[in-house]
Amino acid sequence: MKKFFTILICKLLRFAGKLIGKGSSKPGQVALRLCPDILSRVELPRYVIAVTGSNGKTSTVEMIAHILTQNGKSVAWNKEGSNQIEGVTTLVLDNATLGGRVKADILLIESDERFARYTFKYIKPTHYVITNLYRDQLTRNGHPEWVYDALTDSITDGTQLILNADDPLVSSFGAGKKDVIRFGADELSSDTRELNSVYNDGAYCPVCKAPMTYTTHHYNHIGHYRCTACGYHRHGTQYTITSVDLDRGEMTIDGKYTIRLALKSLYNIYNILSAYTVASVVGIDGAKIAADMNNYVLKNGRVITFTLGSRKGTMLTSKHENSISYDQSIRVASACKEGCDVLFIVDAVSRKYFTSDVSWLYDIDFEMLNNDNIHQIVLAGKYVNDLAVRFSYTDIPNEKIKLFESIDEAADYLDNGRKEYLYVITCFSDKGKFLVKVKED
Repeated sequence: MKKFFTILICKLLRFAGKLIGKGSSKPGQVALRLCPDILSRVELPRYVIAVTGSNGKTSTVEMIAHILTQNGKSVAWNKEGSNQIEGVTTLVLDNATLGGRVKADILLIESDERFARYTFKYIKPTHYVITNLYRDQLTRNGHPEWVYDALTDSITDGTQLILNADDPLVSSFGAGKKDVIRFGADELSSDTRELNSVYNDGAYCPVCKAPMTYTTHHYNHIGHYRCTACGYHRHGTQYTITSVDLDRGEMTIDGKYTIRLALKSLYNIYNILSAYTVASVVGIDGAKIAADMNNYVLKNGRVITFTLGSRKGTMLTSKHENSISYDQSIRVASACKEGCDVLFIVDAVSRKYFTSDVSWLYDIDFEMLNNDNIHQIVLAGKYVNDLAVRFSYTDIPNEKIKLFESIDEAADYLDNGRKEYLYVITCFSDKGKFLVKVKED
């Protein structure tokens, strides 16, 4: 009766929340108070797929769900991205019968990397995808190795690990484990021999802490590596990006499946490869997966096309306090050969921690904007002066940079009859402050 009552209350609260447009954490929070071990009392489907990591969780989960549903699978997944244990509890109970059986072929869980150990204390994934570990929200997560330690507690025997082989910290989760699948990229035409990043989180071996060497860098510390002391190295991959042509907007997996990219970004190809790997493991044919992913446009609002006056543009939501997310968005803008303007908005730093910490701005490689493709850079928001100070450490000419504390004024300035493409780079919490000024396409 306790299980029945808890599930009923969760469903009723979820229904009420949908009616008033509230989030998906509260029903699960109440359910956990009523029955703290409710997740262990639920009958789960054959496949329980979990996805975690610093970046790309929401996009990867959405793509996995898209592929699986396109191929006739019923999937229960947290569409809102509420990924701590309260949100996951809401997801599970809302998709369960009153008797406690999840009504789906596949339970697909996006999990916050720091809190995964709490969720998976009660739910054991059959497949566990770890995408990457980057510097992210310093006040909350500290260094990636701290997050690594937190994630270690969420991994249990009997779970198949699906790991990014090109991330040395992530790949090391597979050490000593038999049931491991790794995905990654061969050497690509866009790779560099030397590190072209503001910092190097791949400098030291995650196993023995000795210096590591790289034969190729895809971006930042993601690439092909080997420890100079213990021999720890990039493992071979079962699912592989064999080529990428960002100019044409194409990637090829395993030398035979070509996927056209809606977003021409190296960061995006890893999300696609993660989704491809999971779908393959579940049993979907590679050709069918590629067809389902061709020109797929994410629905989660991370990439939004818009019109501002006579200008077309794209908003790229890059997590504040996450430098690699910003770097990848900057790469997209700086690769615009037709020329473009770029607007950066930092109006709120953190949605949870009110420290006003802007140290993460110094980990972003803004120097990539110092090329002829970028015509004008507009900085806006409450932290515009902090952005301006950060830009003063680059070689970008001052005459290219314009400052506005008001986002409205920045939008009005850019609505100037020019035809150049416009990229807007900001965070989830700030994007709506600009979108009210434009027409979404």
